[in-house]
Amino acid sequence: MKTRAHATPLSPDTVIQLAVRFVAHRDRTIAQVEQFLTSRGISSLQAKQAIRRLLDLRYLDDEAYAKRWVERRMAARPMGQERLRAELQDKGVADRLADQVVADAFRTVHEDTLAHRVLKAAQRRGRRLTPTQAGRLLHQRGFAEDTIDHIMMMFGTNEESVHEE
Repeated sequence: MKTRAHATPLSPDTVIQLAVRFVAHRDRTIAQVEQFLTSRGISSLQAKQAIRRLLDLRYLDDEAYAKRWVERRMAARPMGQERLRAELQDKGVADRLADQVVADAFRTVHEDTLAHRVLKAAQRRGRRLTPTQAGRLLHQRGFAEDTIDHIMMMFGTNEESVHEE
């Protein structure tokens, strides 16, 4: 990605305004804001100063972002812990924070339950899944191998219960 070079350095207020406009559109992580600013030719030092100011103003909060993001993601498209964690990390959420937020989310719901929801949703869309397709879908959604094995065992012994629940 090309960075835009500014002929003259921008004032701190201008950098903060640029960052606020970026954050105003939707939730962002600290890493996303930093990447955005540096891609606009803002120095790393100026970007960090603007981010500190946004943190002070509570415009940025990676923990709150991660919690809201996981909640929305789980409601819209259930998936396993591995994929959720990876997607959070891709958005710039620190590994430890991603682990904590995902673990907290899975304290109230079991991964098997979510896997069943994924398979039921596929069935509602008119797909009749073979065991191989079901396993592949669950793997793509980031479910743990133990969960997939357990669901596949149930799928093999009572295929109708997976499709009709």
